[in-house]
Amino acid sequence: MSDMPEAASGPAARPVSLSISVEKPEAALHLVATPIGSARDITLRALDVLNAADILAAEDTRTLRHLMDIHGIALRGRRMIAYHDHNADRARPAILEALRAGQSVAYASDAGTPLVADPGYRLARDVIAEGLTVRALPGPSAALAGLSVSGLPSDRFMFVGFAPSAAGARRRWIESWIRVEATVIAFESPRRVKQLLENFCEIEANRITVICRELTKKFEEVMRGTAAELVQRIPDEGLRGEVVVLFGHPEEREASEEDLRAALAALLGDMPVKEAAAQVATRYGLPRRDVYALALAMRKEDE
Repeated sequence: MSDMPEAASGPAARPVSLSISVEKPEAALHLVATPIGSARDITLRALDVLNAADILAAEDTRTLRHLMDIHGIALRGRRMIAYHDHNADRARPAILEALRAGQSVAYASDAGTPLVADPGYRLARDVIAEGLTVRALPGPSAALAGLSVSGLPSDRFMFVGFAPSAAGARRRWIESWIRVEATVIAFESPRRVKQLLENFCEIEANRITVICRELTKKFEEVMRGTAAELVQRIPDEGLRGEVVVLFGHPEEREASEEDLRAALAALLGDMPVKEAAAQVATRYGLPRRDVYALALAMRKEDE
């Protein structure tokens, strides 16, 4: 979810006076949730920390500067560090050094809550390993916003991140969670969302599915239906804007040996027998020893 936030506009918008404190945050890594669309979704606490932290780190420094400009927060000569997938190993030592020196560091992903499908995971893990402090500033999350408007059960849900781009890997990825008794939340490129649903329909075309597009933005859209119905509504070139895809709970049915063999076959080429059996057993709610025995039999058949 990487679009820059939109400033408030339109006839309903009016100036609002905000009081942003300058109290110095504690020496910690502050994970700052930032808007996924509307810039006004930022929290007052997030503005306080962005205004007063010693160092600012961001997945995209331009996006963070734009957000700060919207809210009138000046950089005031403070250091801003880019921290993303391509430079994380180089940027991480400087952030750790600053924290060890007693400085406060605010980290923001492109949009939404840091560490959710975001490179900040290793940063937070290493900060914790050093015995230093990590603080979370709750706020916008595309996954939770999508769950909120989907109408799907929210008592148990599973976030599975971004779908793999390669068709084969995407099918294996779907197989790894399709039988989990939970609402499943995924991120997908708007250009590939049709392919994702086509792959899903190969297994369960009638699963209730929801596509949320451009959440919190001017052209927000929520599409609901079965996976097969939504495939027909999506043009071949895909959609436009940021997309969250949610799948309802699986249909209740007993797994046949054919189902188990197919599920195991999709995993055995990529992982040990024991791990594959554990995943399939969890997916279908079966005893691990029984699925493990079937997996061993399949391996011997192949040999």
